[in-house]
Amino acid sequence: MRLKPGRPALAPYARYFDVPSGTPQSPVTVTWAGVSTLLVDDGSSALLTDGFFSRPPLLRVGIGKLAPSLPRIDGCLARLGIDKLDAVLPVHSHFDHAMDSAVVAGRTGAQLVGGTSTAHVGTGGGLSPDRIVTVSPGEAVTLGSYDVTLFESEHCPPDRFPGHITTPVVPPVRTSAYRCGEAWSTLIGHRPSGHRLLIVGSAGAVPGALDGRRADVVYLGVGQLGLQPEPYLVDYWTHTVRAVGARRVVLIHWDDFFRPLHKPLRALPYAGDDLDASMQVLTRLAETDGVRLHLPTVWQRTDPWSAP
Repeated sequence: MRLKPGRPALAPYARYFDVPSGTPQSPVTVTWAGVSTLLVDDGSSALLTDGFFSRPPLLRVGIGKLAPSLPRIDGCLARLGIDKLDAVLPVHSHFDHAMDSAVVAGRTGAQLVGGTSTAHVGTGGGLSPDRIVTVSPGEAVTLGSYDVTLFESEHCPPDRFPGHITTPVVPPVRTSAYRCGEAWSTLIGHRPSGHRLLIVGSAGAVPGALDGRRADVVYLGVGQLGLQPEPYLVDYWTHTVRAVGARRVVLIHWDDFFRPLHKPLRALPYAGDDLDASMQVLTRLAETDGVRLHLPTVWQRTDPWSAP
């Protein structure tokens, strides 16, 4: 843990909060709701990664027990305009990604899609087996208007709760019950428009896993990335953004997820990450590769495929 006090200010990065807004003509839009929660919606069919809305405070995460906050989940679903989803897809099974996923799937009629660890979160959350889809890495599944493929990925070090979940997670539970499980890079293809989107929720990658795949846009997780040496960042960019040939990158998982979504978002403290260090390297890589780099605005419906 770093001894540097405070947290990065967001004001110096104001010009990066410029993902193009969605319009009635947008074939599909993406809305960010903190951490790695992303709503992908074409007006008739929708997917949601993670669906993490409870955002319990740090003290409870550290020494208490966790359970989904139904009022916060319902409030966030209402703000996003969600009443029905085709699927909820946690990027891995730590609490800040998967904790609310079974509740969100239950409230929206969605399937919960992921690996065996995510399946245990779903079972413990009361979902019936027919609502849980356990996937094989690299094999596409059809979910509404989308073809979705999950590729093996890695959690950014340190992974404080490594390993797989082997029994149903029935809240309230200690934070350690939400082990990482399978970490995924999620490739989403929207069949009607041909738009392709890659979501990398945790700042890690498996070399070669995405080779030969293509995506126009990458939503790139940067949580803990600023604590890594520069070669790690270059390799991460290479095995994600460069691997799929993306021309636009939106950075996610930089926000302080112990702070509720009804308060203004702020960056994670230096003790847990360093957004300044990440931005210094990633802006340089983006400029070198001719890639547009952005930060998302919470709740904003965007069309990341449109011209700036």
